Amino acid sequence: MSLLAFEVPEWYRQALDYILTEGLPGTLIIAGESVAASAIVGVLLGTLMTIHFLPLRGLIRLYIEIWRGLPIIVTIFLIFFALPALDIRFSAFQAAAIGLSLWGSAQVAEATRGAVESIPREQHEASAALGFGWTGRHVYVIVPQALRRLLPPMVSLLVNVLQNSTLAALIGALELLESGKRQVERLAAPPPVGDGEIHALPIYGTLLLLFFLISFPLTRLAAYLERRLV
Repeated sequence: MSLLAFEVPEWYRQALDYILTEGLPGTLIIAGESVAASAIVGVLLGTLMTIHFLPLRGLIRLYIEIWRGLPIIVTIFLIFFALPALDIRFSAFQAAAIGLSLWGSAQVAEATRGAVESIPREQHEASAALGFGWTGRHVYVIVPQALRRLLPPMVSLLVNVLQNSTLAALIGALELLESGKRQVERLAAPPPVGDGEIHALPIYGTLLLLFFLISFPLTRLAAYLERRLV
């Protein structure tokens, strides 16, 4: 059998190049910004939830329950389609990143609260005996120990955010799913734009493989960290 039979078709090369150079960076940007914002806001809110001040704890609990309870797509639609009525506008990328950040920060806040409260009381007493106030105790002693326990859920959050970044395609952001969809539509167009054939199976199959290659190592890393650190 000729080796030419195994050559990759030109249409697939072009589609894959577009997905890797246009779609993949979009997904990574949305995921990176969302996880970074989720970590900063979530750790802060989760730590503040351990303060015995009921009004503050109630407000943070309300924040957590709202953004954990709403479907992510509803949050993204509210940001992208509803806020312009108040003259507040975000690009598709920004709306997706903000929506995922609100959901992610609520998840991190709850995990942080549990991690901070799991630190033995003796650590609080020892740091207080050294003259640390509440802020110093948490910044230099408690939160650094809690962050070690937060690593596994943070890696799992990254996986969830990567997978949920596909929701950005619904508002037109160019990420992996949207890039694959555009290539399917381009190739299905009649010549000279496309070849007039439907190539959905190989293109969406490629997207499935890409998500697996990204997500599987991260899920294994989260499991490893959970065994070693928690």
